[in-house]
Amino acid sequence: MTEGAGGVDGGIGRLGFRFLRGRWRVLVRLGGWSVLETGQTFLTGYAPARALDEGFLAGRPEAGLGWLGVAGLGVVVGAYGTARVYAAVAALVEPLRDRLVARVVARGVREADGGALSGLTQQVEIARDTFAGLVMVSRSFLFTSVGALVGLFSLDPLLLLVVGPPLLAGVALFAATLRPLARRQEAFLVADEALADDLGAVCPGLRDITAAGAEDRVAADTGRRIDAEFRTARSLARWGVLRVASLAVGGQLPIVLLLAAAPWLLDHGVTTGALVGALAYVTQSLLPALRNLVHGLGTSGSRLVVVLRRLVREPAGSPATAPLARPGPEPPADAPALSLTSVTFAYGPIAAPVIDHLDLTLPAGTHLAVVGPSGIGKSTLTALVAGPLQPRSGTIRVCGMPVAEAAARRVVIPQEAYVFTGTLAENLGHFRPDPVPEPELLAAAEAVGLTPLLEALGGPAARVDPAALSAGERQLIALTRAYLSHAPLALLDEATCHLDPAAEERAERAFAARPGGTLVVVAHRISSARRADRVLVMDGRRTAYGTHEELVRDFAPYRELVGGWTPVPSGRSEPALALRDADRVDAVAGPGLAGDGRHVVAHRPVGQVQAPGDLGDGGPFGGQG
Repeated sequence: MTEGAGGVDGGIGRLGFRFLRGRWRVLVRLGGWSVLETGQTFLTGYAPARALDEGFLAGRPEAGLGWLGVAGLGVVVGAYGTARVYAAVAALVEPLRDRLVARVVARGVREADGGALSGLTQQVEIARDTFAGLVMVSRSFLFTSVGALVGLFSLDPLLLLVVGPPLLAGVALFAATLRPLARRQEAFLVADEALADDLGAVCPGLRDITAAGAEDRVAADTGRRIDAEFRTARSLARWGVLRVASLAVGGQLPIVLLLAAAPWLLDHGVTTGALVGALAYVTQSLLPALRNLVHGLGTSGSRLVVVLRRLVREPAGSPATAPLARPGPEPPADAPALSLTSVTFAYGPIAAPVIDHLDLTLPAGTHLAVVGPSGIGKSTLTALVAGPLQPRSGTIRVCGMPVAEAAARRVVIPQEAYVFTGTLAENLGHFRPDPVPEPELLAAAEAVGLTPLLEALGGPAARVDPAALSAGERQLIALTRAYLSHAPLALLDEATCHLDPAAEERAERAFAARPGGTLVVVAHRISSARRADRVLVMDGRRTAYGTHEELVRDFAPYRELVGGWTPVPSGRSEPALALRDADRVDAVAGPGLAGDGRHVVAHRPVGQVQAPGDLGDGGPFGGQG
C-alpha cells in the first residue's frame, strides 16, 4: 500500500470515527436492544445445563421442562430485541448514505467527474448495504460472545479455560488478515476493471485489428492483463485460506477440545449438564457468530474499504470537503444573468425540436416567469440552463460564462425537494462551504417563510426526518437552502407547487428581492406570472417575451391562457394554468379550466383530486428531487 493510499485509509478511519461519535445516541439504543439478544445467548447453554442437572438427571422432569420453558422464553425476548435492532441500524446507515450521496454529487456532478453516475447509483448503494451488514455481524458477534462466555463462566470456570484461548486465537488470526485482504481485494478489482476496459476496446475493433495485422500485439497486451488479474486472484485466495483457518481455530477447535477433555473435566467437578451446555454455547452461538463475522467482515469489510476509499478520494487539487456551490471564476463585468442564442433542443436526432432557435437575454436582477401548456418544454429549458441537457445547437451562458463553468452561479430547485437525514441547519447550509451563522439562517427562514416549521421542529439544531415531513415542508426547506446559497441565478422548476398561494408568493418575492439575484420561475399559477417582471410564453414554435400586460394585449395564446384562470374564493387554492393537453385532459379538477367545458376531471379515485400543479413536462427535471 502506498503512502497516499495509507493516508486515505487514515482519512476513512477519522471520518468513520466522527460519524459514529456524532450518533452516539443511536449506538446506545443499538446496544440496549442487543442486550436482549445477549440474554437469549446466555440461556442457550445455561438453561439446558440446569434442565439436565437439576431436572431430568435428578429425577425431576417438571424442573427440566421448566428450564426448557425459560430457554424458549429467552428466544421470544431475543426476537423482540432483534426486531428493534433493525430500526436502530437503519437510523445509523441512512445518514451514511446521505453523506456519501452529497460527497459524490459535490465531486462528480458539480466538477464534471465522469464516474459520478456510477458512484451515485452503484457504489453508494454497495457502501450502504455493506455497512448495514457489517454493523449487524459485528454487533451480533460481540454480544453473542459476551453472553456465551458469561454463560460458560457461570456453569464452570474450567469450561472457559478450554473454550476461551482457541476462540481468542482465532479472532486474533482473523484480525491480522483484514488489512492484507483489503489490499488484495482492491488490487483484484483494479486488475479486473483494467481487463474489462481493455476487452471493451478490443472486441468492437476485431476487424480493424485483423486488417492492420495487429493480432499478436493486441493478444500480448490482453494476455498481460489476464495474467495480472490471475496473480491478484491467486494472492487473494491465499489470504482467504488464512480466513478459513481462523474459523477452524476459533470456532471448531473448541468443540474438539471439549470432547477430548470431557473425562478430565468430569473428574474435576464439571457436571454432565454443564458439559452439554458448553457444547451448546460453542455449536449454537459462538461458531455461527464467528462464521458470520469471518465471512461478513472478511469479504464485505474489504469491499466496503475499497468502495469508501474511492468515494472519499477527491480529485487532484480539490479540498476534502468541497461544497456543492462555491465561488468560481469571476464572470465578465456587466454580463447578463442568462443569455440563450438560437438554442435548439430535441430528444433524439430525428425528433421534432422541443425548443427551436430560442433567443433570450435576461439582465441581472430580473424576475422571469416561464409559462405554457404541459409538455411544451418549460422543464427542458430549466435543464438546459442547469447543465444536465446539452442543446443541439446554439449557446447558453450564465452570468456570461458557459453552463459547464457556471455551476456556482446558478441553483436549481426542482418540484420534488430533497431533504436528507441530519439537523435542520445542515440541510439549510448544504450549499455553503462553512456552517451558516445562526442569525443569517434565521433571517433567511423568515424571508422565505420557513420560520413556523423551524420553530415547530425545535430550531436549527433539531434533527430532520424526511419521511415525517410533508411535500410542502420539504419544499420550504429546499427553497431556504437555495436562498442561502451564493448562486446569483435561482431556477424554480415548479418548486412551490405544494405550497398555498400565500406561501408561494412570499417565497418568490424573497428570491426576487435577493441583492443581485435573478429569478426564473416555471409557473404553475397565473399569479406567478403576474408578479414577474417579464414572462416567457412557450407554445411550441411560437414563443413570446414581455410584461404580463404586453402579452395579454399582443399575444393571443397568452391571452387565452390567462382567460382560462378564474379567481377563487379566499382560502382555496387557485387552479393551475390551463394545460391544453393533446388528449384534452387537465391536471387539476376545478372550476373554469380552459377547454374543460366545466367538467371535473379526476386522476384519482372518485372524490379525490390532484393538488394544484402541472402534469409535468416530461423533461429530465420533471418530478425529480
